[in-house]
Amino acid sequence: MINLILCGGNGTRLWPVSRSLMPKQFAPLFDGQSLFRKTVVTNSAVCDAQFIVSNADQFFLAKDQLEAEGKKGSKFLLEPVGRNTAPAIALACLTLDPEEIVLVSPSDHVIRKKDEYKKVLLRAQELAKEGNLVTFGITPTSPETGYGYIEAEGENVKRFVEKPDRATAEKYLLAGNFYWNSGIFCFKAKTFLSELQKHSPDILEASKKALANTAIAEAGEPIRVAMDDMKAIPSNSIDYAVMEKSDKVKVVPSDIGWSDLGSFDSLYGEYPHDENGNNVNPRHIAVGSKNSLVMGSQRAIATIDLDKMLIVDTPDALLVAPLSSSQKVKQVVEELKVRGSDLISVPQTVNRPWGTYSVLESTDRYKMKRIVVKPGKRLSLQKHLHRSEHWVVVSGTATVTVGDRVFYVRSNESTYIPVGTAHRLQNEGKLPLVIVEVQVGEYTGEDDIIRMEDDFHRN
Repeated sequence: MINLILCGGNGTRLWPVSRSLMPKQFAPLFDGQSLFRKTVVTNSAVCDAQFIVSNADQFFLAKDQLEAEGKKGSKFLLEPVGRNTAPAIALACLTLDPEEIVLVSPSDHVIRKKDEYKKVLLRAQELAKEGNLVTFGITPTSPETGYGYIEAEGENVKRFVEKPDRATAEKYLLAGNFYWNSGIFCFKAKTFLSELQKHSPDILEASKKALANTAIAEAGEPIRVAMDDMKAIPSNSIDYAVMEKSDKVKVVPSDIGWSDLGSFDSLYGEYPHDENGNNVNPRHIAVGSKNSLVMGSQRAIATIDLDKMLIVDTPDALLVAPLSSSQKVKQVVEELKVRGSDLISVPQTVNRPWGTYSVLESTDRYKMKRIVVKPGKRLSLQKHLHRSEHWVVVSGTATVTVGDRVFYVRSNESTYIPVGTAHRLQNEGKLPLVIVEVQVGEYTGEDDIIRMEDDFHRN
């Protein structure tokens, strides 16, 4: 069985911890481990391979975290633009052996009861072998109005239900045969494609055309779908496109300690708490404070007489709110969009395929960065129209291209790149290369990059 992990979504409901360049599934929320890594580890108990569907920026995040778990050789399919879950699953299944059993899972859910989860996975695998489309129905613990529901009779699905109001959700909870729709599925690749052909043939045909126009990926390289081909695929969810229409759907009731971590309120419940109900955080100095979620690791955070509050401290943004109001974070994100702020997209440290960069200071006229280049990697050959750059090597030896010149810059040495000059930074050594970059100019935004050559196929 292969684990098809869907990595779409920007995770802005957990802003400012989560940004579009570091969405919640990749953020180190649990002692340095991400939800994505937890998903890989948990599903590896039954699955022997991973297939990741993501956008281009997430590809490098996912690849690094897979390698950190010792998972190499995973398949990737990169979407230039999201078209919801049905096209993502269709594109992936079209590249697999028709008999392959596929476990489709989001990358940002928590499953606490691992032994019980393994049992339901094995049951789902049996049902999938019989030609069924299997979904996992989460045993509800409260009358939630933020989830869709599945009404079932044993393992037979009677109907899918949209998100209910509270009174209806309370009735579902009392009935005992309604389950939360988890968004986790299991089926043979050919079963899904056959049902997609029957109920949403436009999605299947457009997906086939997109793959037909896609160059065959070399070993270890991702499948890259072209923008125009991806846009031509109708956008729809697997629920609407297939599951709610098919007569081959089964549900496995699942009491697996599941959470989709859709808010800080739900994240609070996943952390260990001290005797006062605060999440355990060595940087938090609590005086009379209780039942609060305080996140931040770079500086001390002192609170006095707080109750049921949320404080999220990052180097460039601070969020303070009643914990019960954490769903309103999306309103903050919308306001930041209106203001044109990059706070919704760029964290302090940004992962790139060649390494990372961290913004140390930024003003209207200059920006300072700490850049770390992995051994054997190099940045694109590029130029900037609005800024010059000064590079100071902190450790390692940099191979630098400036115009027609290629030369070495060693520790405690520096170089200068004029505006509009083609340049490249490379690490030919066996240890990480660390430099400090100072950008000076009328504009220092990340979109002032003209790439002329790139090892990672970025525009």
